[in-house]
Amino acid sequence: MTVYLGASDAFTWRMERDPALRSTIVVVDWLDCVPDRDALVARVDRISRLMPSLRQRVVESPFDLIGPRWSYDPHFDLDWHIRRVAAPAPRTREEVLQFARRSAMDAFDRDRPLWELTLVEGIEDGEAALVVKFHHSLSDGVGGMRMLAIIADAQREPPDLGPMPPAPTGETPDQLTLVSGPVGSMAAQLTGLAGRGAQTALPALIRAARNPFGLACETVAMARSVYRTAAPSSGAMSPLMQDRSMTRHLAMMGVSLDALKNAAKIADGTVNDAYLAVVTGGLRRYHERHGTTAGYLRAVVPISLRVAQDDGWGNKITLMRLTVPAGEPDPAARMRLLHRITQAAREERSLPVTGAIAGALNMLPVGYVAAILKHADFVASNVPGVPMPVYVAGSKITGMSVFGPTIGTSLNTTLVSYVDTCDIGINIDTAAIPDPHVLVACLEESAAEITALAGAGPARKTGRDLKHHAPRRTPSGRAES
Repeated sequence: MTVYLGASDAFTWRMERDPALRSTIVVVDWLDCVPDRDALVARVDRISRLMPSLRQRVVESPFDLIGPRWSYDPHFDLDWHIRRVAAPAPRTREEVLQFARRSAMDAFDRDRPLWELTLVEGIEDGEAALVVKFHHSLSDGVGGMRMLAIIADAQREPPDLGPMPPAPTGETPDQLTLVSGPVGSMAAQLTGLAGRGAQTALPALIRAARNPFGLACETVAMARSVYRTAAPSSGAMSPLMQDRSMTRHLAMMGVSLDALKNAAKIADGTVNDAYLAVVTGGLRRYHERHGTTAGYLRAVVPISLRVAQDDGWGNKITLMRLTVPAGEPDPAARMRLLHRITQAAREERSLPVTGAIAGALNMLPVGYVAAILKHADFVASNVPGVPMPVYVAGSKITGMSVFGPTIGTSLNTTLVSYVDTCDIGINIDTAAIPDPHVLVACLEESAAEITALAGAGPARKTGRDLKHHAPRRTPSGRAES
């Protein structure tokens, strides 16, 4: 990773001046038995030496216009980052989700590296779980899978990986370093831009002379694309999910990967189209349960900016806001609409300059960023996972539940494929959705509707089987006590 936070990573860091915009990710790896602790610690120690930011903290520069930097923690303590707890009675998975929920709501200690790993032992039937908490500036979903590739094994018996890489040394940058480094980096970037500009100036002038109208149209199209990416919104589109808070509820569900693939084929779409159709269909049902409608909703969808040769650890995504047709009742038609919308988003002119957009947003008040994100209705993320079973320190991973940050929206759903199942982690703001179990039931019904297109079975319930009761809500969308 680079010494300084990139513009997008600095954006996720600085927007947390509003606590509702925290970019905390929590991952729960479900294990069939308790792993060997020494082997687990050794694997985590190894990856902390290979991935620099796991031993680094973020150090702010003395001026807001100059970005923060990564700095090795001179007092790095691996034992502080790795914890071990016993599952409380009744020792079910629901209790692990409660632990993960509290972890998701706790702020990071910003004087330490931005991650924690907790081994939860004593779950019923001899199971265990790894609850991993990290900040989004460390990595995106693809980077997270690369981290798993170092920690996990293809067989139960952990192989010998050879000598441990050397541990990096700590550092304490002085004020001059905090200022001079970013200034020098910015100067180098400007020099490079100037050089590239000189090389392209003459061809650009020739194109403008030959087709001034076309150049003007391209400029207008780019301006409109940037506006769609960064302009604030007047409010959430949902008439129901309006309130925001700092309280979260975590839930999970599973859907057959083959079932989603087969359903997507019916509509000439992708697994991502089928997944988004599950989420939007569930939100349509949730609104109908409360006597209202949601014709369209505003979704925040992460789009990967990685290229084929990109093998870095860091965060390489951008966030795009899409207006999606939640009110379309026909699941195949909804998938086709979503496919066209997401394809158009991947062709946005502003995608190559999202780093520059993030840099500009870093110079604006956090309230402006809040107006962009808090007026979106939900986040939906899709992470390609692992196609075969893997093991951690002698324990088999039986499932992965990822709970992405709501970043000011009413909920975040994150799909991760593992072997033949798509595990969907659901992170819910309980002010926007005070009856989360009703929402989960609606999402499960929507998944059954989507998979039924190809004759597949219903969604799998991976959490506790709960009765779902919808409290009566007032016209403003708030639940009555």
